[in-house]
Amino acid sequence: MKKKEELLSQIDKVVRTCHKCRLWRTATHAVPGEGSATAEVMFIGEGPGYHEDKIGRPFVGRAGKLLDQLLDKNGLNRAHVFITNVVKHRPPDNRAPMKDEARACMPYLLQQIKVINPKIIVPLGRSALEIFLKDTLISEAHGIPYKSGNRVIFPVYHPAAALRSRSVMGILDKDFGNLPKIIRGELQPQEVEVENGDKNQLKLI
Repeated sequence: MKKKEELLSQIDKVVRTCHKCRLWRTATHAVPGEGSATAEVMFIGEGPGYHEDKIGRPFVGRAGKLLDQLLDKNGLNRAHVFITNVVKHRPPDNRAPMKDEARACMPYLLQQIKVINPKIIVPLGRSALEIFLKDTLISEAHGIPYKSGNRVIFPVYHPAAALRSRSVMGILDKDFGNLPKIIRGELQPQEVEVENGDKNQLKLI
């Protein structure tokens, strides 16, 4: 546990001084992620927003409050999961991360996955889903558990999308309701090959 915390702390320090892509130039704070170093469940969003950028913590704005509510409703404690993003600096105007920005940040995310070694990874929205299932629409993949090696990938809509659409809110709420069943092994995942173009990186996922 302590060794894992130390390794995550080292990743955090590198992220906070990272200049690998353009995003650091317009960001206030890097947002490496937070949560348990031994989390069974890891949530991966798109990138920090306005509020996250101001204080350096993930999912603390309106989408974060909704995520907290969904966790509480389904018996999950935020302190016992790990929450991070595809990119660790806020994209200007909350735009989606560009491919080169996501690529530059990918080693940090893969290192976090390797250290934490979660049983379940929950991609929140399209940008996070792209890491695990190329050319797959979140509208088609949401709510379906996929088996990849020793992990389960369980894509859901991003909470920010749910705040903009009542129908998406209902879907997200329903999908989250299945997360405890996946944790308990009551829902059988589909076998899938994760493809992101780098077999060395895939060993970490």
